[in-house]
Parts: sequence; C-alpha cells; structure tokens
Amino acid sequence: MKFETQAIHVGEEPNLKEGGSGDVVVPIHLASTFARQQVDRPTCGYEYSRTSNPTRAALEKRLAALEGAKFGLAFASGLAAETTLMLSTLKSGDVVVASDDLYGGTRRLLDKVFAQNYGVSVQYVDAADLGQVEAALKAKPKLVWLETPTNPLLKIADIGEISRLAHGAGSPLVVDNTFASPYLQQPLLLGADAVVHSTTKFINGHSDSVGGALMVSDEALYAKLKFSQNAAGAILSPFDSFLVLRGLKTLAVRMERHQQNAMRVAQFLSAHSRVRKVIYPGLPTHPQHELAKKQMRGFGGMVSFEIDGNASDAKAFLSRLKLFALAESLGGVESLAEHPALMTHACVGAQERTRAGLSDSLVRLSVGIENADDLLEDLKQALG
Repeated sequence: MKFETQAIHVGEEPNLKEGGSGDVVVPIHLASTFARQQVDRPTCGYEYSRTSNPTRAALEKRLAALEGAKFGLAFASGLAAETTLMLSTLKSGDVVVASDDLYGGTRRLLDKVFAQNYGVSVQYVDAADLGQVEAALKAKPKLVWLETPTNPLLKIADIGEISRLAHGAGSPLVVDNTFASPYLQQPLLLGADAVVHSTTKFINGHSDSVGGALMVSDEALYAKLKFSQNAAGAILSPFDSFLVLRGLKTLAVRMERHQQNAMRVAQFLSAHSRVRKVIYPGLPTHPQHELAKKQMRGFGGMVSFEIDGNASDAKAFLSRLKLFALAESLGGVESLAEHPALMTHACVGAQERTRAGLSDSLVRLSVGIENADDLLEDLKQALG
C-alpha cells in the first residue's frame, strides 16, 4: 500500500463484522475505563484509557505505518514524547551527543532537566560534519540525537552514515523528523532506531492540536517506551487523536503544496536586496543540497533567512507582515513567521546561539498552502 493510501486508511478500516458499526471514521472514544467479563483479563483488550484507548490506538497504528515502523506511540506533546524516551533510556552519568542546532525546547529539556537534575552529560556537535560526530562518539554516548533538517538553520545530517557510526560505537540513533514529516523522509528505513515527532506540526497540519509521537521497530525498546508512557501518563487525548487522524489524511497533498510554495519563497528572497542569506535545502546554494536530494523525497515547507541588518530590522519586517502570522510553531496550512532569537530559541543563551550560527537577524518562515503569489506579495511589501 502506497503512502497516500496508508495515510487515509490505516487504523480506520471499517468493522463490517456482525455487531460492528461500519464506521468509516474512527469514533472519539471518550470512555476513561472499560468493562470486562473476567476479573483477570480485559474482554476487548482495553482496561483504562491512560494505558490504551481505541482512538489513540488507531492513530498509533497509522503513525507506525507512515514511518515504516512496527510500533507507534502518541503523547500529549512532542516534548512529552522526548521526555518519555529519555526517561526510558538514560540514567545518571550517561552521555548524549546531540545536534548543536536544536529546537529550543529540546535543548532546554536536555540542559535544564536531564543535565541539571539527573546528571546526564550533553555534548553538542555540528551533525552535518561527520568528523565532529565521529569524534564525539568516542565518549560512547547512550543516545545520539539528531534533527534533520534542523531548527531553525535547516542543516541536513546524513542519517545513514551517522547511523553506521553510532551503531559501531554501540549507540542508538534518535531522529527528530518533525520538519520533514514521514512523507518526505523515513529515518528508520535509513538506519535510525527511533523517530520522534511533534505531531502539532505538519502531521496534524491545522494548528488545532498539540501532540507528539515516537515510532520504533525494536520490540524491546517499544516495551520500555510503552511501560513509561503508561507509568508517566503523558498520553494524547482521544479528541486530539481524532484530530491528528483527520489531519494525516491530507499530509501528502499538503506537503506537496508546502514545498512548492517554499521553493518560490526561497527563490524570491534569494533575489531580494534586503536579504543577506537564504537557507532552504532545495536551493543549490544550500551546503547539504545534494544530501537532501539523496535522503529526502522533497525539501519541505520551512525557509530561514537573514535580513540584511540587525535584530531591529528583523523585528520591523515581522511587524509589517499581513498574511504571515507572527507566531511560534509551524507546519499548519497557514503561513507563520517568527524571530528565533527572541521567540522559539530565546531560552538558548546568546553565546550558544552565536556558536551555532543563529544570528539576531534570522527569520524563520513556515510556508503554508495559500496562493504563492499572495505570499510573495506580503513578503515584498514587508521588506519594502
């Protein structure tokens, strides 16, 4: 079954057996608990909605299928998914090697929670530089954590090669695939051990649900994660599970339009005199353009660029936008713009931002699925 068909049908197969309702769309199962006929065994496989719920189970089945995984788990947020994975695999004294250009919330979780409170050591590297990755692996990290493309500098890491290096050092590889979505990239098929998503973003796609997901194929790792999900309880609600199931049905068509519009935006900005630098994996000027072509099916809907000026110029540009909403998050059908240094990455220190190459004039765009001509006109007037 092809991706587009899986995104519509997996997990929502109508039950046409005797007594089944034949629902084409999985209902929202709001029950908190489930009755049973025998004391020691759940009659229909469900006992309590924190442990499992029919609507969430349908979503988890579809998420696994779309990432080419055997197992999927849905959480209350992307950070809840990350926290569950770290709680299941890390202990005091362990080392984590991570991309230096990370979502600010992930970096805050590593530095302010697991490093400060649990004694985990974090080493940041430019994961686009295989030499830095190989050198860091000498510490025998318990986890190697990648974003690719990264947030917000859109660096591309070689998942297959880093997987080979990490496994050679006895380290599992985790890939945050939020920016690409499973439509454009499937890290497990390239050698990763676990994939994490903020389903809030492209997977749901409508800016009306906060959620997260983990997808794995190793049964022992899944058992650990499932235990922690139930024990810690940061689960996705039935209603949010329903919303994400609905959003996934249009993931393929949305991603095609996102990346078509993003390419036009990137080309427009590249030719504008008020723009110093444009970062988009689909442009031949991107340093990992060829790698992106190799491991991705497309280049995504995210574009970052530097205003030819300073932070005040970037703020002035953002204040003039009309169609692009000035807001955090990304991946919705509507276009968004934000200032990483003052918004999504404000929790990252100025020195760390400078070291990672995140300037105060950087703007991040989540390019939506509106008419591209309207988006270009908005950017033109805001830069004018």
